[in-house]
Amino acid sequence: MLRNNRTALVTGGSRGIGKAIATALGSAGWNVVVNYASSLAAAQATVEHINQHGGQAHAVQGDIGNSADRQHLITETVVHFGRLDMLVNNAGIAPDQRMDILEATEAGFDRLINVNLKGPYFLSQLAANAMKSNPIGLDGRVGNIVTISSISAYTASVNRGDYCVAKAGLAMMTKLFAARLAELNIGVFEIRPGIIATDMTSGVKEKYDTLIANGLTPIRRWGTPEDVAKAVLAVADGLLPFSTGQVIDVDGGFHLQTL
Repeated sequence: MLRNNRTALVTGGSRGIGKAIATALGSAGWNVVVNYASSLAAAQATVEHINQHGGQAHAVQGDIGNSADRQHLITETVVHFGRLDMLVNNAGIAPDQRMDILEATEAGFDRLINVNLKGPYFLSQLAANAMKSNPIGLDGRVGNIVTISSISAYTASVNRGDYCVAKAGLAMMTKLFAARLAELNIGVFEIRPGIIATDMTSGVKEKYDTLIANGLTPIRRWGTPEDVAKAVLAVADGLLPFSTGQVIDVDGGFHLQTL
């Protein structure tokens, strides 16, 4: 371990990619705050798994699109575990319905941007201010902020433009915070998952099974939540001490342009 009592806050940590990240950190000995929006049962199941596999966990309800909830998440983390060493911005929502950008509504756009972009932006601000007084660890840092974005940061899907705009915004958010926080010894990273097998993608499984088999990605398989969690662990374990603002692609090579 780089520091004793290392504590991570994982938003959307009760299912899918967030659950895999939370459990991986817990298994590595981290204290983990499992944020959830609505399903206490799912969050408690994640907490119990972490507690049984070497970590300590605490579930905290909160909507990251809500200012008061964001402050509560940070405060509760510090009160319960005494510190915050890593924020994983993972929580996000899908569009209410996929709509062509010539027909999409402002209400749907505002809802998605509020949760998927505004929420992580201001939660990162709060987290950085909570981390900056931490003692410097063996990795030379007082903390790290990791944002889970998507290949949608640069891949146009015209039936969910709001989602793509939010993910592109997270890419710039990472650069901004990386530039600002380097002098405070806080690392900032963006992880871009590709096609990952979760409940959110279960409805398009047949479509992507075919695309992957036909060569959509050089690595011809679905990604798993555990693939994303391993990238987070690389940051958590201090394996990237001379990097910040880095994009880590976990996409089976989708980002490669080949002829």
